[in-house]
Amino acid sequence: MAAAGWYHRDISQVVAEGLLAKAGRDGSFLVRDSESVKGAYALCLLFQRHVYTYRILPDDEGLLSVQTIQGIQAKCFRTLPDLIGTYQNPNNGLVTPLLHPVHRARPDEDSDGEDARGWGHTVPCPGAPPSSRTHIPQQLHQRLQEQVHSSPASDFMGFMAEYLTHHVQLDLEALCHGHPQLRHLSTALATACRALHSEIDFTLAGLETLARVFDPPVSPRSPAREQGFLSSDPDLELLLNKISTVNQLLSSLEKKVLKSLQETVTRHNLALPSVAVAPPPAARPLAVQNFEVKVGKSQRAALTVDVELGTVTVTKRGSGSPEEVIPQDKILQLIKYQSVQSKVRLMCARDNQKSVSRDFIFPSARKREAFCQLLQLMKIQHSNLDEPELISVYVGTWNMGSTPPPRSLASWLTSRGLGRTQDETTACIPHDIYVIGTQENSLGDREWVEFLCASLKTLMAIDYRVVALQCLWSIKIMVLVKPEHLRRISHVHTSSVKTGIANTLGNKGAVGVSFLFNGTSFGFVNCHLASGSEKTHRRNQNYSDILHSLALGDKRLGGFDLTLRFTHLFWFGDLNYRLDMDVQDILTHIVKKDFQALLAVDQLNLEREKNKVFLRFSEGDISFPPTYRYERGTRDTYVWQKSKPTGVRINVPSWCDRILWKSHPETHVVCNSYGCTDDIVTSDHSPVFATFEVGVTSQFVPKEAPGSSPEALACIEWESIEVILKTTSRSKCYIEFHSYCLEEMQRSGENTFQNCDIPGFLKLGWSSKHLPVLNPILPDLEYLGDQHLLLSIKGVESCESYGECCLAVRSAIGTTAQQFETFLFHRGEETGSVRGWMRVRVPRGRCGTRERLYEWISFEEDDAEPAAEAPVCPKPRPQRLRSRPRSLPEPATGYTNPAYFIFEGVPNAWLPAPGAAPKKQAEGSAGGQQSRSPTGPRVPLPSEEEPCGGRPRCGPPSPSRGHPLSPPRVGHHKRPKSAVLTRDTAGLGDCSLYVATHLSQLDQVSPHCRGDRHEVPLRQTHPALEPPPRPCREAPKPLGKRGGLGALELEAQAPPPADLQPARMQ
Repeated sequence: MAAAGWYHRDISQVVAEGLLAKAGRDGSFLVRDSESVKGAYALCLLFQRHVYTYRILPDDEGLLSVQTIQGIQAKCFRTLPDLIGTYQNPNNGLVTPLLHPVHRARPDEDSDGEDARGWGHTVPCPGAPPSSRTHIPQQLHQRLQEQVHSSPASDFMGFMAEYLTHHVQLDLEALCHGHPQLRHLSTALATACRALHSEIDFTLAGLETLARVFDPPVSPRSPAREQGFLSSDPDLELLLNKISTVNQLLSSLEKKVLKSLQETVTRHNLALPSVAVAPPPAARPLAVQNFEVKVGKSQRAALTVDVELGTVTVTKRGSGSPEEVIPQDKILQLIKYQSVQSKVRLMCARDNQKSVSRDFIFPSARKREAFCQLLQLMKIQHSNLDEPELISVYVGTWNMGSTPPPRSLASWLTSRGLGRTQDETTACIPHDIYVIGTQENSLGDREWVEFLCASLKTLMAIDYRVVALQCLWSIKIMVLVKPEHLRRISHVHTSSVKTGIANTLGNKGAVGVSFLFNGTSFGFVNCHLASGSEKTHRRNQNYSDILHSLALGDKRLGGFDLTLRFTHLFWFGDLNYRLDMDVQDILTHIVKKDFQALLAVDQLNLEREKNKVFLRFSEGDISFPPTYRYERGTRDTYVWQKSKPTGVRINVPSWCDRILWKSHPETHVVCNSYGCTDDIVTSDHSPVFATFEVGVTSQFVPKEAPGSSPEALACIEWESIEVILKTTSRSKCYIEFHSYCLEEMQRSGENTFQNCDIPGFLKLGWSSKHLPVLNPILPDLEYLGDQHLLLSIKGVESCESYGECCLAVRSAIGTTAQQFETFLFHRGEETGSVRGWMRVRVPRGRCGTRERLYEWISFEEDDAEPAAEAPVCPKPRPQRLRSRPRSLPEPATGYTNPAYFIFEGVPNAWLPAPGAAPKKQAEGSAGGQQSRSPTGPRVPLPSEEEPCGGRPRCGPPSPSRGHPLSPPRVGHHKRPKSAVLTRDTAGLGDCSLYVATHLSQLDQVSPHCRGDRHEVPLRQTHPALEPPPRPCREAPKPLGKRGGLGALELEAQAPPPADLQPARMQ
């Protein structure tokens, strides 16, 4: 089988099952690379609508064998075709013989018309015998591709592509006949290096001249090389001689110059003057900032913020003396109003142990945010903490268009321009971390580093230190930090992935950097994806290749999806997604600043809604015009026509340059700005920036030294776990538990419940007896509140992952089990859902905690105008409201996987009566859409329930709701009804139609029930299956102050109601 069409290389398990489902015949098979064992393969076989996976493992001698059922003797083969040929016969231990090979789909072509995977030649079969003369052996082909070094010289790469396509086979055949000269390779190299002769001649002449100045008697030039200068014959041996001479000169020239200068100093008794090193410039102190505000209904006042002194002064208009000076340690809480974006409430303590609140209304929401940022910075500077709890991160991306940058990048590095930008009072506050990503950057690496460092030093008066620089041709990413943070950075990793022609050219691809900041892991990816309005699928494939191949983060987590390996992952670059609209209509909307209509046809938003790319990522609100394609030299004109040899190409104005992020649940990350510049015009792209406020953790030091008292252990217990996978396999599975709070990875037993009656889905269940009790290395509540668990669902036979997820330990701390439900991901694809009940027990003596710096800012909806005088709390310090991270989606109160509707039925309450039209829901007072059940009372949201102690309701407004399968913050864009069906119907038979029908009905009935949850409890309509446990309606309990539990009590509590009891596995 010379062509090996059944070998699909490194496709994912989901893709393999989809191809087999499309084939539809028993005995259909394909071979792919194993995900669990390097160098092994996975044989995927379809039988009775289920996919069976067998591992093909090599032994120490390289012989291949299939892992089959017990009692069948393993057979060994030297090549993979021999193995496949044998197993095409019956009675070899497989469920059915290998009958129908499933061949690879024809790869897409990129924008230049080249084959996207292999330049048009057939991929050889792995394990082919050396005597094969028809196709290149796989190992040789891979080595040849690895030898294609990264270079922006497209002409040279063209010669190499030509050789790999047409001539390497001829050299291989000549080698088999005993001719090792590789004549075609020599010809290709000589042709490609023709221009190198003159360049080397020029350089070599200059180096020899300089060498003779310091060493006149010696001339390294030989007669043969003299002749080479006059010859234009592109002979490889002559070229190698020249290169060798250059190498020798460069290595010896520095030593010669140094020796000559030292002899001169000694001979003339010269004294070298001492150079006074100028001290590094001190960071500029923040200037005192003033804000005009309104107090009450008509009173005007001024707020003066002195960050260095740590005070806020309130001065009434017309009064020369200050009314009140508030020290920073007296500010207990800052509450932002949601319905009035410019309003804020300041909670302050008085000397008589009473508290008072003051409301201020700013001229704009941006002024309010600047005031809040200054107060946050004041708290940080005067906190006296050894390690930071809150840092600011700047992320910038710019396609430089292969032209040098302007002299000043001030507007880009200070987040000024269009969109959501920084206020002038906070624009020049230096960030802790700067991450700069560029594409089509023509500057050298050293030149670019020096230019950026000098720019930041001029703007911020800080000598930022370079943590990492990673380049792939003209794609570059650089990470810089403040000098005081350099010691906090560890475990730095860099990586790059090529996604250009055949995935070997670096004109497109990604570069990445990851590191630990104390105890918080960060990942940054800068990419340049395929161009062209019609290349959406190719861009999606680029994203998938980057996810699979980018080697970042902890190696122990290499089996997990890249998006789950980091506490915070930022992904940015020239993503090249375009707008699906006529160019004239786009221009009309841009003139009107009607960006919502354009975002509704943005390819990235549409692909995210279909769960094709960037699953569960977040992006700031786009309120700036498209950043591509401008006329160079101005920002007033878009140029959408581009002449190419093949004709005129249309590049519609689009938001090609984007910044997205994804964080672990229950972590703090806030996007404070997202926009683009309007004064940097050297490229046809505008630079884009985003700034983030990120909570970080440090090494936890317990109060009690280890061994000082009997060690009490915390424990993480599971009552049950239920998993629904999108797979046609019926394999038994187990769960792996990974976490930095565990000494080692833990593993569950095999699932105790299994249901595969619905084609395309597999339902699994584990009871508490088959789930491990996890013991964290430290039992302290403050430590556990920052920890996360990574779960991986793996097949028993293949040991390959069906999906992974991340759970926050914080949300399950207590004496009663808490319910969780989240999605499963694998290689960037949604592969299912997991839900269950877990409980985290903390010893009584380890329940102390404290408020974080970012938790003293909270949110409140002012449904009613507050009283003129706030009630006085008799306690010295009132209970503070815990701020829920603003970018965190609301807790799930329903189930989002469509498989739940199949296994458990669609709730009758969600289905419209015959002929009844769906009712429109009124919008809430905060401007958000409120979801209501078509019948029955409305279920309150967790953020709307009355908290303990009668405190006001707090929490961010509900995010815009999209389809249950769509990621957060993209649901408010109008999409076609069939958007979700494109993904769900592929290869799932009648089952997908069943899902699609009911999802369409849900869209019609409850158009406002969107996002990560439904607010109507599911009801059992399928009589033969167990209904899901109803979700817990309690909001996440806040952690109290040090030494206490606040609203979270670890005392014995009453058991949950019957409808909240954990589900029991049968």
